Amino acid sequence: MSQLAMMDTTIKRPLANYHKSVWGEYFLSYTPQLTEISSQEKDEVEELKEKVRQMLVETPDNSIQKLVLIDTIQRLGVGYHFENEIKTSIQNIFDESEQNKNEDDFDDLYVVALCFRLVRQQSHYMSSDVFKKFTNNDGKFKETLTKDVLGLLSLYEAAHVRVHDEDILEEALTFTTTHLESMGPKLDNSLKAQVSEALIRPIHTNVPGVAARKYMPIYENIESHDDLLLKFAKLDFHILQKVYQRELSELTRWWKDLDHANKYPYARDKLVECYYWAMGVYFRPEQRNARRTITKLIVIITITDDLYDAYATYDELVPFTEAIERCDISALDLISPYMRPLYQVFLDYFDEMEEELAKRGIADYVNYAKIETNKWTKSYLKEAEWLRDGVIPKCEDYKRNATITVSNQLILITCLIVAEEFISKETFEWVINESLVLPASSLINRLKDDIIGHEHEQQRAHGASFIECYMKEYEASEQEACGEALRQIANAWKDINVECLRATKVPTFVLEPALNLSRLVYILQKDDFTDSQSFLKDVITMMFVDSVYSTS
Repeated sequence: MSQLAMMDTTIKRPLANYHKSVWGEYFLSYTPQLTEISSQEKDEVEELKEKVRQMLVETPDNSIQKLVLIDTIQRLGVGYHFENEIKTSIQNIFDESEQNKNEDDFDDLYVVALCFRLVRQQSHYMSSDVFKKFTNNDGKFKETLTKDVLGLLSLYEAAHVRVHDEDILEEALTFTTTHLESMGPKLDNSLKAQVSEALIRPIHTNVPGVAARKYMPIYENIESHDDLLLKFAKLDFHILQKVYQRELSELTRWWKDLDHANKYPYARDKLVECYYWAMGVYFRPEQRNARRTITKLIVIITITDDLYDAYATYDELVPFTEAIERCDISALDLISPYMRPLYQVFLDYFDEMEEELAKRGIADYVNYAKIETNKWTKSYLKEAEWLRDGVIPKCEDYKRNATITVSNQLILITCLIVAEEFISKETFEWVINESLVLPASSLINRLKDDIIGHEHEQQRAHGASFIECYMKEYEASEQEACGEALRQIANAWKDINVECLRATKVPTFVLEPALNLSRLVYILQKDDFTDSQSFLKDVITMMFVDSVYSTS
């Protein structure tokens, strides 16, 4: 009999009744033999990679063809193979555009907007004044542009890398969204697919791996597509998918060995969804250890979230929170017996991390993770206290606490700890104390989570979300509260964009995890992590199950 079964059944608990795992032990079927990458596949992908590299090198930097080639390579998900070549080309394109600022090299909206987006994505500040030539004296975009579908689409995508006080890009977003939505049904299939996907998930705010996999059939249907590039992208994804399948098989075994069904029956069974989250942050084949650590962390976060949120009483949570702060085996006796397996998982997780870090001579970095874990569980306890006392806090008090409970900061700091590249303590301190990215990413994830999840959560005893806090404090409607949350999310994206344009302070790879974590939550339509039977199931099937060679 499990420790939970022996507990006092008279205690009233805010049970959530989550659905069973969508995947169960499915990925155990992916054996090492099935997921082995053949020598033929390795040779072919290297051969194709060199041919694509040659295309990149031989195409002149000052040409439209080079912009289109870089964009296509990135959108097909293979840009990581050519980072140095792309970096050099974009630097040259940017330098030339700065030298020729007062000359109208291009009056093609598609080209100007594409160049603008690619340059900004590479952390160079190109002024949004480049779009003034496409506006009337009143600042509105010229109506003649509405006939240029590719131009509108390019401008729409460019508007998503805007920063604060760029009115012309705010106008661009409104203008392009309105016209792209209205013309959708009239377009041919290839263009319709591009427009439809962009309106739901713009490039800049989409998860790169997911975006690449969805773009492949779209690109294949573009008449002018390059067969060599498409062949390389598909084979590269096929190899990546084998890597992911093998890792999922290993992690499913770990999850099964934890005996989760008996030890954590109150918690969501989300091993595969947690792995998808880790893959969304770190997708490269060589980032295996980082993916494994981040998956385990998100699994622990999910169980702990459900412990605080959907099972434990306040009186049980106080000693558990104190035990997390101590992070020592001697604290096991202080907590309820049913909590001890989870506490042991915490201890094992930190020991494993410290062991891995010791191999790199940075074992003390584990303390960053412990400090963030302590902050995170204390913020949960504050939430439980508010619920116990029937408090609906002021919006600012809520956000101060809830941007920690969302666990974004804990995940991001851990991402940096386990990154393949060395990150100095000075960089850690800057990220934690000065960077705009960390609070902005946390706010995006918190508010988006509240928008999509608050109705489901209010069906049982649950702390107030931002939506309830705003409605109470400002006597507002639910629609107004959601509108305010969306406004703050838009501003937070601008903060991230600002920080990415100042990436000279720290390497780009330090900022990427925050950007990718924001994307993972931002593309969700409903509470898709909790109810992962539709959208998230389809995405996971596409990424980890379906062959890229099957007919779309």
